[in-house]
Amino acid sequence: MELPFAESYKIKMVEPIYKSTREQRKEWIKQANYNLFNLRSEQVFIDLLTDSGTGAMSQNQWAAIMTGDESYAGSSSYYHLKDAIKNILGFDYFLPTHQGRAAENVLFSVLVKEDDVVPGNSHFDTTKGHIEYRKASAVDCTIDEAFDTESLHPFKGNLDLNKLEAVYSTHPAEQIPMVIVTLTCNTSGGQPVSMQNLRDVHTLSKKYGIKVVFDSARFAENAWFIQQREDEYRNSTIKEIVAEMFSYADAMTMSSKKDGIVNIGGFIAMKDEELLKQASVFNIMFEGFNTYGGMAGRDMNALAVGLDEVTTGYYLENRIQQVAYLGNKLIEWGIPVQKPIGGHAVFVDAKKFLGHVPKEEYIAQTLAIELYLEAGVRGVEVGTLLADRDPKTRENRYPKLEMLRLAIPRRTYTNNHMDVVAVALKNIFDRREEIDHGYRIKKEAPIMRHFSVELEHAEKGRKK
Repeated sequence: MELPFAESYKIKMVEPIYKSTREQRKEWIKQANYNLFNLRSEQVFIDLLTDSGTGAMSQNQWAAIMTGDESYAGSSSYYHLKDAIKNILGFDYFLPTHQGRAAENVLFSVLVKEDDVVPGNSHFDTTKGHIEYRKASAVDCTIDEAFDTESLHPFKGNLDLNKLEAVYSTHPAEQIPMVIVTLTCNTSGGQPVSMQNLRDVHTLSKKYGIKVVFDSARFAENAWFIQQREDEYRNSTIKEIVAEMFSYADAMTMSSKKDGIVNIGGFIAMKDEELLKQASVFNIMFEGFNTYGGMAGRDMNALAVGLDEVTTGYYLENRIQQVAYLGNKLIEWGIPVQKPIGGHAVFVDAKKFLGHVPKEEYIAQTLAIELYLEAGVRGVEVGTLLADRDPKTRENRYPKLEMLRLAIPRRTYTNNHMDVVAVALKNIFDRREEIDHGYRIKKEAPIMRHFSVELEHAEKGRKK
C-alpha cells in the first residue's frame, strides 16, 4: 500500500482560536457593517482573508531574528538580504520597504505619470490603485481562458501576446512605463505564468523598448507550477527555474509577506543602477534610509532565510498540496471553483454559486458573509467591490470573474480546518436558493473601497 502524503514538519507551538456561535457571528458582522475586514481576529475561527503575513515562520527564521542588526545605516542584516536577493533572484540592486504596496508606491513614483498606460495580467488591487491614483490606466492583457473557471488551461496567468502588442503598437513607448507580470496571478485565481510566456513577453517588450516588471509576491509557487506543468523543466530545481524566470525581468516588486514567509516586509529589486538612484529618493522619503527601508534588521534576517527555504526542499509541495486538498474536496461536492486549483488560495465562482443574486448586490461579498455566519470562516471578495468604480464615470466595474477567495496561510492550519471550510461551503451550497438578497453600499472610500466599505442588507433599499 502506498503511504499517504504527510507534512514534512511538526508543530512546536500552538495558538488557541475561539469557536463562536452563529448568534454571536450574526451580531459581530452587523457591527462590522458587513465588511469582513472590520472583524476582530478573535471573532474569526478559521481566517482565510489573506495569506499575506499570516503564515508560521520556521525555527531557522526565528533564530535569525535573534541575530538581527538594528543599526540605522549599514546593518549586516541588510547585506544578508542583499546577498540572498542576488544569489536567488539575480538582481544586483534592491531597496527594502515595509510591504509590497510600499514597493509599488516607491517604484511607481519614479516610473508612472498621468495618462500613462500600464498593461499586465489582471493587476492586483493595490497595483491598480497606485496606477489609477497617478491618473494612469491599467490594461488587462490576461488570456481569455483565465475567465472560464472550468477551463483546465495549465497557465491561466499568461498574458495574451496579441492583446499586449495591441497596447504597445497603439501608444508611444514613452507612455508605457512598464508591463507588469504578476506571479502567480492572484486576481485570476492564483494562476501561474509559464516560462515560455515570460520569455515571449520579455522578447516582445524589448522589441518595443518597454521595461518588464514582475509583481513577485508568489514567485516560488509560480516556479513550482512551471516545474510540474512544463515538460522542459521537470528535472530543474526550483532555484534554477527562479533564476531563469527573473532573467526576463528588468525589475521586481515583492510583498515578502507571501513567498518570503515573514510577517512584514517587502522590497524593490532592479538591474539598472540609475533606476536604483531615482527610486532611492522616494524610498528615503516614504520608507527610511536605504539599508533598512521600512524593515527592522531582524525581519530582514528572517526574510533572507525565508527566500532560501521557499526555494529549497519540502516547503512548496506541502504548501500547494494543502491548497489542492481543499479545492479538490469542493470540486468533489460540485461546488464551482476556478480550475486548476491555484497556488495560494481556492477561488469559489460566486456567480455560479449564487447566480440568482443580482450583480448590483455584490454576489461574492454575499457568499463571503454567508460563510462567516455558517462557520466563523473569513474569506475575501475578489469581485465587484474590489474592482472599484471607473475613475471617470464613477460607475461600478463588473469584472468577468466574481470570486470568493479562500487564501490559506502558510504552515498555519491543518487539513481538519480545511474540512470545516469545505463542509461549511457545502451546507451553504445546499441551501443557496434560500439566500434571496445581497448587500448595498452605505459608505465607501474613493479608491480601494473594499478595505473600509460599509454595507447593509440590499432588501432595505429594494422597492416593495
